[in-house]
Amino acid sequence: MTSPPRDASRPTPKAGILDITAYKPGRAHAEGVKDPVKLSANENILGSSPKAREAFVQGAMKLHLYPDGRANGLRAAIAERYNLDPDRLTFGCGSDEIFALLNQVYLEPGDNIVQGEYGFAAFAIGARACQGEVRFAKEPDLRIDVAEVLACVDERTRLVFIANPSNPTGTWLTAEEIGALHAGLPSNVLLVLDGAYAEFATDPAFSDGLDLARTAPNVIVTRTFSKIHGLGSLRVGWGYAASPIIEALERIRPPFNTTIAGQEAAIAALQDEDFQKASVAHIEQWRPWLFQQFGGLGLECTPSATNFLLVKFPETPGKTAIEAEAFLASRGLLVRGVAGYGLPLYLRITIGLEQHNRALVEALSDFMNA
Repeated sequence: MTSPPRDASRPTPKAGILDITAYKPGRAHAEGVKDPVKLSANENILGSSPKAREAFVQGAMKLHLYPDGRANGLRAAIAERYNLDPDRLTFGCGSDEIFALLNQVYLEPGDNIVQGEYGFAAFAIGARACQGEVRFAKEPDLRIDVAEVLACVDERTRLVFIANPSNPTGTWLTAEEIGALHAGLPSNVLLVLDGAYAEFATDPAFSDGLDLARTAPNVIVTRTFSKIHGLGSLRVGWGYAASPIIEALERIRPPFNTTIAGQEAAIAALQDEDFQKASVAHIEQWRPWLFQQFGGLGLECTPSATNFLLVKFPETPGKTAIEAEAFLASRGLLVRGVAGYGLPLYLRITIGLEQHNRALVEALSDFMNA
């Protein structure tokens, strides 16, 4: 870690902070293009539940009030929906905040976390902010490998972060593989299962991890309202774990970290199962179609259990991922380059509406045939 020299004339960040690469979101603008189609952030392309929007508007009548610090209404709704103990829930400003809190609670300088080599950037950022080491387990075939993860664990490991399904690859682990990973961890290592995209994973072999979190003392499952529910702007996430883990998190969790409008919109979204089913059905319709179309263009596509696809481009000049990203942006189609995740040959592309998907394939066909 870089420790900047202390300067008596100004505040100086602690060691390691200036080594952190700040999180970079998917692009939202393209030069010279008005109202581009944003397929760069894995947002719900159908928007959000009308019931959630109505609840949000009603929440505007309470702008002068502090929110319920325990989010009791939302707590009860989640507990009922998933058959959980409400006292074992915690809430965050998005699940990202819960990851940061976990790092704060469990890491001391010199401790380490383990994550996949292509794992979500927020895991590592939170650890490094606590002066922790980040260990990256190899992902053969762009997929978490249980043996590789366990090989990275030692006596200073405190947390293992697994996004299931994973971002940015879209790949996933079976319930059996998650069970094997948990069984191989020391009992003092906390397994963090990030289920941001869990609702889109419909294979019978997949498990969201909640059954494990109900009984295991060293597992926390996190979820978000940003993806399937389309409430990304409201930043509402939650986690479920054994009582000692939750009690520790609650000691440092900011007291009003989810808003009244966010809580009430999340409750309404949770109750609108028709919208959730429509969102999943849309992805299940267009995910295989895009996979096939990209393959027909000679592009390698990673099998996905999410609302996005990871697409590999050639290294040939004129056909690279960075050139494809720029070409698509010129057509008003914004996608996500993932070179920052160690995948310079790939683009991550959110599954859009029918017109977006067809325009995307047409544009990529023109690009590949140019």
